Amino acid sequence: MFSARSLFQEIIDNDDSYRLFCSIAASGEAQGGWENGRIAALLPPSMANLAPKVARHGADEDKHGRIFQALLRKRGMTAAEVPEETDYTMLLERRGIGLAHDKLRRDAPLSELDIITYLSHSRVTEQRAADQMEMLTKHFGDHPEVGKAIRMISSDEDNHLAYCHEELLRLARAGHGRTIQRILHECANAEIAVYRDVSLAVMDHMGRILKWPTAKSAVLRAGIRAMYGYERTGGWRRMVSLSMPERRDALGGPASSAAEFA
Repeated sequence: MFSARSLFQEIIDNDDSYRLFCSIAASGEAQGGWENGRIAALLPPSMANLAPKVARHGADEDKHGRIFQALLRKRGMTAAEVPEETDYTMLLERRGIGLAHDKLRRDAPLSELDIITYLSHSRVTEQRAADQMEMLTKHFGDHPEVGKAIRMISSDEDNHLAYCHEELLRLARAGHGRTIQRILHECANAEIAVYRDVSLAVMDHMGRILKWPTAKSAVLRAGIRAMYGYERTGGWRRMVSLSMPERRDALGGPASSAAEFA
């Protein structure tokens, strides 16, 4: 029988699967850093007060990308090419979730609706990130090679999620509640399908690298589809609820450094 812990242990024990895992993670975090950096630069004047927090969000994501790159360098590796079917950020954009990269590449200020869309999209995807990092922290927070990185990233993801809750609640009180709930539901419905597809693709690649038996791969695919079924029938609700977080003003200060992982 295998568990999440044993599966991840297999992945980090094998250089090729570890390289793919870190490369996928580094690419996604770097993309998130770029997106947040552009949003911070294009905030509408009415929301300029958000600029330091959006910029901090982007700086954190950039830091996470550098951490995964540093983990690769410690094994004498460079990043691998990320298979298109495992690119979570790109696949979400193709589903029309979040802000289109074409819009972010322009110099025109974003609208208030754009920022509500960004924060709603972030609330959903940061829930996913926080859940994943909580699981990894539980099983590998004390791992000598990756534990420190996992703990730092997990804390950041909790901050990002708290920030999204707090800002969306503020905007809901300002009269945007219906719009926020509509966008949250759209994002969550798309995200759970993309997460299923990406999970299946990643497991397929890992299975080939690690030479998993057909039966093991089949059980993992069934588990991923069962999780999607749970999320489709009710699990999505954890991604759209809003509550005032214990961590207030979670992105109110500067980002910490990734230098210690270099």
